[in-house]
Amino acid sequence: MATFETMTPVQAAALWSGLLLLLMLLLSVRVVLNRKKHKVLLGDGAGSQITLPGRVFGNAAEYIPVGVGALALLAMLGMPAMAVHAVGAVLLAGRLIHAVSLSDKKPTFGRVLGMALTYLALFTAGGMLVVHAFV
Repeated sequence: MATFETMTPVQAAALWSGLLLLLMLLLSVRVVLNRKKHKVLLGDGAGSQITLPGRVFGNAAEYIPVGVGALALLAMLGMPAMAVHAVGAVLLAGRLIHAVSLSDKKPTFGRVLGMALTYLALFTAGGMLVVHAFV
């Protein structure tokens, strides 16, 4: 069994991609449960009880697939496993912090931090991919 330190780049990408996908699933279930609770079949029913969880999921759905794709490409290019771990961990942390901190009442530090970590992970992955496309 692989440990964190002995994982291949592909195993590292699989770990973080799996965790990110599970986060998306959890956020999706939250939307479904809120729709059921408030008896809303489509849309948000003009209620923030559904709008906020829907936006939290939507935000994750906007960034996580791109991150998963980047992790896969980094692994396929043979980036060191620790680099894949770093990108994956920062992306997951950013998405988790953002999801927990998102509020429709006021801007929060966690929301800003979550987006900053997400941007950092994606910027780093994007830079690595561009550079290594030519190496």
